[in-house]
Amino acid sequence: MPVPPAPALFTFEFAADPYPAYAWLREHSPVHRTTLPSGVEAWLVTRYADARQALADTRLSKNPAHHSEQAHRSGRVGIPGERSAELMTHLLNIDPPDHTRLRRLVSKAFTPRRVAEFEPRVQQLTDRLIDSFAERGSADLIHEFAFPLPIYAICDLLGVPAEDQDDFRDWAGMMVRHAGGKRGGVGRAVKRMRTYLAELIHRKRAELTAQPLPGEDLISGLIRASDHGEHLTENEAAAMAFILLFAGFETTVNLIGNGLYALLRNPDQRALLQDALRRGDSALLAGAVEELLRYDGPVELATWRFATAPVTIGGTEIPAGDPVLVVLAAADRDPDRFDGPDTLDLARRDNPHLGFGHGIHYCLGAPLARLEGQIALATLLTRLPDLELAADPDDLRWRGGLIMRGLRDLPVRFTPGSTRSGSDPE
Repeated sequence: MPVPPAPALFTFEFAADPYPAYAWLREHSPVHRTTLPSGVEAWLVTRYADARQALADTRLSKNPAHHSEQAHRSGRVGIPGERSAELMTHLLNIDPPDHTRLRRLVSKAFTPRRVAEFEPRVQQLTDRLIDSFAERGSADLIHEFAFPLPIYAICDLLGVPAEDQDDFRDWAGMMVRHAGGKRGGVGRAVKRMRTYLAELIHRKRAELTAQPLPGEDLISGLIRASDHGEHLTENEAAAMAFILLFAGFETTVNLIGNGLYALLRNPDQRALLQDALRRGDSALLAGAVEELLRYDGPVELATWRFATAPVTIGGTEIPAGDPVLVVLAAADRDPDRFDGPDTLDLARRDNPHLGFGHGIHYCLGAPLARLEGQIALATLLTRLPDLELAADPDDLRWRGGLIMRGLRDLPVRFTPGSTRSGSDPE
């Protein structure tokens, strides 16, 4: 039987539903060399077993310096680390031992105890946002809910003052709206955020010097670590704050948005979860979020890796210097690892998905993203029980970009006058 033609990648149609193309790649070209929209050639790893191997392989470096000059042929476009150098020294772009050092410093903010202490604040933010549109009977759950919830939460975690958080929301929105485009909005937003973070670090350091009380926010913790011999430079502190803000925010936007959309498109699974919530049974909720991460997760491709030596993955040799992109979305629908991979099953038990990665670069903020996802989904489905999609699925738009995949908007309708929140309004 002849092999069907290779699917087109990175088109508008592909962005709306990449899973048929990924199924073709897993079967016919599981380690696939392709030309990205930027003109850079890279390898896509699509099978689950190969993806786990690649994510943990120390020969695949996060440092763009290992990228071969030959692959820069299109004017060195599209490779991370060649723009905004001051902000690029962060966990996603470095290897041990620097990665080990920085991760150890930041991991203190994401311990189970710290995340649990943050739960009341996330619930308060969730209820406040739903209160803002519940009486209207309609909403865009991306712009009015999934987008602001994590940006305010991560700002709180970092220690950004409340009066400045709307600025961060504007800058983050500009970066998301213009991602992958040629307009200057992203550059301007990054510059403003970098300038603000540098000023905030200076201000907090002065406050800690004048009154060395133990601040609870993450930026204060990074400053104290730097001042006590951990050798964290100011650029590293600003870059760390930037990546935690941006990665921690956009990942959760897409987790909530993609998850809600999947539940609206699978009414039997949505009813199963709502019934469990009505009975006060929260056991299904945690597993539901894990299944939504597997089924249509927020991160489509893991961030860039570069072969430091020839590496064989899935029987294919990747030359030294070549970029490698692990396709998490394809791996998490691999029928060799998951039964019924294209079916949403909130009660799925065997679910070692790769939605947050694997190995030493496993997502540091995963506990917080899980908490926000669980609270957001449970509260929406409880307070707006007849929530339904208010648009034809074919008319929904998906944001472009190489790493993240998420909806631009998610219009819904529901009966106005939902159950009121139990949180005190601010």
